[in-house]
Amino acid sequence: MIPERQYRTPLFDAMVTLAEARKVSFHTPGHKSGKGISTRFRKFVGSKIFTIDLTTLDEVDCLQKPVGVIREAQELAAEAHGADRSFFLVNGTTVGNHAMILCTVLPGEEVLVARNAHKSILAGIILGGAIPRFFLPTFDPELGIAINVSAAAVEEAMRAHPKARVVALTSPNYYGVAADMPTIIAAGHRRGKVMIVDEAHGPHLHFHPALPPSAVDAGSDLTVQSTHKIVGGMTQASMLHVKGTAVDAGRVAGILQILQSTSPSYILMASLDLARMQMATEGRKLLGKAIELAEQARGRINRIPGLRCLDAQRVKEWGDLELDVTKLTISVKDLGLTGYAASALLNTEFDIQVEMADLFNLLVIVSIGDRSDDLDRLVRALEVLARRTHGPAFAPAILPLPPIRDTHLACSPRKAYFGKYVYIPLAEARGRITCDIVTIYPPGVPILTPGEEISAEAVEYLQFLGRHGARIDGVIEQPDPGIRVLAD
Repeated sequence: MIPERQYRTPLFDAMVTLAEARKVSFHTPGHKSGKGISTRFRKFVGSKIFTIDLTTLDEVDCLQKPVGVIREAQELAAEAHGADRSFFLVNGTTVGNHAMILCTVLPGEEVLVARNAHKSILAGIILGGAIPRFFLPTFDPELGIAINVSAAAVEEAMRAHPKARVVALTSPNYYGVAADMPTIIAAGHRRGKVMIVDEAHGPHLHFHPALPPSAVDAGSDLTVQSTHKIVGGMTQASMLHVKGTAVDAGRVAGILQILQSTSPSYILMASLDLARMQMATEGRKLLGKAIELAEQARGRINRIPGLRCLDAQRVKEWGDLELDVTKLTISVKDLGLTGYAASALLNTEFDIQVEMADLFNLLVIVSIGDRSDDLDRLVRALEVLARRTHGPAFAPAILPLPPIRDTHLACSPRKAYFGKYVYIPLAEARGRITCDIVTIYPPGVPILTPGEEISAEAVEYLQFLGRHGARIDGVIEQPDPGIRVLAD
C-alpha cells in the first residue's frame, strides 16, 4: 500500500504558493519572475516557468542547509527509495560521484574501482588525491562492449588490495547490464568495505519487480542515481542516497555544500520532488508499460534480417548478470554499418535520435515518456535501413574492445593531472604518461586515466574509433589529434 504522504510534493507546492503570492522581488534572479526575460524565450516556453525560477528564500528553504520544504522533500525521497538519507543534486550524477569519493577516501588512500567507471569517478579521485586500484569488467567481442563486473572479479580485487577500504562500482552500465549487486555488496560488507555505486542508469529499478534490484535495496552504503535519465527529473537532476552507518551522512552533506552551487536551480529540485512522487505512487504502472513497449520492440527488431537486439537470455549466458530490459542495444554491424553511421541515418532521414552509438551498436532508452507510436516509428525506420544494401558485415581490422587492463600507474592521477605537461600528437604518444582522462563519450568509460602509461594499443584504438566517427574526450583535435602528457 502506498503511504499517503508519498502523494505530497512539499517543495513544488511551496514554490507554486510563493509564485501565486505575487510578492515584489528585490532579489535574484535578475529577470524578476520573467519580466526581464527575452521575449523570444518567453514566447516559446510560456511565462509560468519563470515565476518558479527562485532563489533561497524562507518559503522555499535552502539546499545548502535545508530545514523546511527541501528537507521534507528529501526525507520523502529517502523513504520512497528505501534509503536512510537522500540528497538532491543539481549538477547531475557527476557531482554525486565526486561526493561519494571525497567523503569516503582520504588523500593517498587506495580505492578499488571497476574499470568501467564513468570519468566522473576518476575526476573525484583526482580531486581527492586517492590512488585507484582497478579491476576489470568482462567484455563481449561480438557486440564490442564492456559487459560488467562479476562477483568473482570483485572478490579477487578485494583479496588483491586489502588496504582499499572503499569499492566503487557502476551498475547498471550504459547498456542496462547490471552486476549481481546483492552478492557483491554482501561480500564487500563481510570484508568491512564501504560499497559505493554509480547507479546513474538505475533510478527506476526500485519501483518494478521485473527489473534488476537497485543498489540501495542491495545494501549499498552510497548510491547515486540520475533521476533525469529514465524517470521524470529534468536534465541535471539526480539524487544521492545513504544507507546504513558506514558513511557519515553529515559528512556527505558537508561535501555537497562544497561541491554544489549556492544558487541551485529550484526548477530542477521541483522536478526531483515530483519525480519521486510519481515513482512512489505510479511507478509500477508506468514502468510496466515501458517494459511492455521495450519487449515488444525487442521482439520485432530481432525479426528484422541483419539486426540483433540484446535480450535477457543472452545476458544470463554471460554469467551472474541481469538486463534492464528498458534499454535496447541494437547491433547493426551485419548491415555493413557502424553504429555511428546508423545513428546519423536515423537522425537525418527519419528524424529519430537515439541515446548513443558505438562501433557496432545503437542504444535506445525506452522510458515512462515513450508511447507505442514512438517505438513503431523506430522499428519501421530500422526495417527500411535493413532493406538497403550497405555492404558486407562490418568487420574491423582490430577488436572493438577498449585496450584497458589492470592499470599500472606511473604516478597518482592527481599528480599527473596537475603536473608539468606538454601537448604531443596522439600518434607519437606511446610510452608517455597521460595527464587527462581520455574517453569515448558516451559512454564515458576511461580508455586512459591520468598517471597511466599510454600503450600502442590505446593509440591505435583511439585513432581507429576517431576515424569511424567516435567522439573522443581528452584529445585535442587541431591541427591534428593531440594529447596532454607529462613533460618529464
